[in-house]
Amino acid sequence: MKQVTECDFGTKAVLTAPLSLEGEESNSEYRAPNIIQRILSLLTSVRPGSDLNRLQASIRIYLLILKQNFGLLQKYHPLHVYNVRLTSISSDMLSKCAEGETSLNRFVSVVAWSISMVRPLAFGLAPYNPVLGETHHVSRGTLNVLLEQVSHHPPVSALHATDEKQNIDVLWCQSPLPKFHGTHIEIEVHGKRQLKLLNKNETYTMSPPNLVIRFLPVPGVDWLGNATVRCQETGLQAELCYRGNSFLPRPSVHRSIKGKIFLSSTMETVSEINGHWDRTVTVKDVKTGKKTVIYNAKEALTGLKAPIVKDPKAVLSTESAVVWGEVNQAILQKSWIKQGKLRPASRKGRGR
Repeated sequence: MKQVTECDFGTKAVLTAPLSLEGEESNSEYRAPNIIQRILSLLTSVRPGSDLNRLQASIRIYLLILKQNFGLLQKYHPLHVYNVRLTSISSDMLSKCAEGETSLNRFVSVVAWSISMVRPLAFGLAPYNPVLGETHHVSRGTLNVLLEQVSHHPPVSALHATDEKQNIDVLWCQSPLPKFHGTHIEIEVHGKRQLKLLNKNETYTMSPPNLVIRFLPVPGVDWLGNATVRCQETGLQAELCYRGNSFLPRPSVHRSIKGKIFLSSTMETVSEINGHWDRTVTVKDVKTGKKTVIYNAKEALTGLKAPIVKDPKAVLSTESAVVWGEVNQAILQKSWIKQGKLRPASRKGRGR
């Protein structure tokens, strides 16, 4: 499913449906060409421990961390990822963060919302490298999200989202730091993720897991490592561990998440978190033993549709769907020769 909108300045904006839960399996209309050549080229170009920010070709690899669920095209574009995650399923989950009656209820909702930001990724598909000044805007109800690529080298994307009805303010500013480790690339996300519940005077800071792109023994992409959620005002803190397969497939471990919520002042654990971020995640009260499902990926990600352009005149020439409109069309039409010659509409001659 796609939507093509003719803008006032003569360029088409191309939007497609968000990435489904199955990700790489169900959205496989396009397979990365010559993936073995890409891997061999990388292996011969860098050494273990190398900082890939210094390698121009690596831009197409490490920006996989910023793609996720904007359909066949937009899911491979860094700027779209935050907007779609915020406005597809997460606007409802975001509202729950402000609606909790107790500080613990609100904290658990924030943890669930942060988990919902993680999506399946496909191995080998190269995302666009956003140009400096490129923007992306999406609105849903009273939620408005705006992103901008504020730095090209190093790549830095900034996001500001507000929900006037729920009095929520979200601010993200992030930069990926990829390193090559022989059989895989590990990408750390540096920067700030902050969510404010203005009516409650609570500020939550979050850190995401790392993205690991494996070449050997079996190519794949996993979210691995530790993530945190903190609220200074309430003293609540969550530590989450994202786990995945190593050498042998283990369904019980693949895409699993385990963690705890505790009081930072006393280190007393109040809740335990278990589950799989692509299935269900539960929280258990350590005192009562009661378990509650806080995130159901299938319910959250089913039936997502392509965004709609309500006012073509309001679309800026810096909008991602416009900047990459011609390239998007060529990919959808499988015009690979034409696609290889195209450049961003507003940055002709500057490359991708």
